[in-house]
Amino acid sequence: MTTPIIEMRGIMKRFGAVQALNNVNFRLMPGEILGLVGDNSAGKSTLMKVMTGAYQRDAGQVLVNGEETHFKSPHESRDRGIEMIYQDFALCGNMDVGQNIFLGRWPKRFGLFVDRARMYEEARQVLGRLKVDVNSVFQKVESLSGGRQQSVAIARAISFEPKVIVFDEPTANLSVMATERLLETMAELKRQGVAQVIISHRLTDIFEVGDRIMVLKRGENVGDRYIAHTTEKEVLELIVSGTPETALTADEALQRAA
Repeated sequence: MTTPIIEMRGIMKRFGAVQALNNVNFRLMPGEILGLVGDNSAGKSTLMKVMTGAYQRDAGQVLVNGEETHFKSPHESRDRGIEMIYQDFALCGNMDVGQNIFLGRWPKRFGLFVDRARMYEEARQVLGRLKVDVNSVFQKVESLSGGRQQSVAIARAISFEPKVIVFDEPTANLSVMATERLLETMAELKRQGVAQVIISHRLTDIFEVGDRIMVLKRGENVGDRYIAHTTEKEVLELIVSGTPETALTADEALQRAA
């Protein structure tokens, strides 16, 4: 049996009087695209921030390739091949595309000077790997459309050679055309073996590219389904009224359908 690239067991997280996560289990298989859905207070982003070390869990385990870990910061999870791309992309608008892709770790010559030629060439290579079209690696990021800026954010994540990328509401502010390009990029990353988590309210996007979908409600697991064996209607019902007592794992649901 294949070992999950990421597994979380019994995750608990409280913020003051609010129990944000209550005994949440999560798994992500190598090369899988998983949709993580639920309403605005479900705990989706909190769970992913616990996974990446942005938040510290109160209880539970996080395993990477079967090895228990305890990331103290996103820098530590990055070292293990996990990247998270936030809604605001965290780009520097006054810098160009190449500078943003290698921000804070620019290639050096003789250990002292920024090797600009190498930086821009490697930026082109990363963008080419994603099969995205940015007019120029010298273009200021602030002059790019939202979709192009997102491509730069993804390229920066890819430059770290991640095994896992988490997208936080990636299509929320994109045009129809930009959304199509992003979904094509996700499919390309899957072909390259990169596992992905999509936090989104747009079920149509998840059903187009996803393999599996997991539902949280009020910080608890309420459903886990393979895309091929469920419908948007069933997932919506879980988001609105699902309860832990009635939830099935994807494997249980598949066995029941057989």
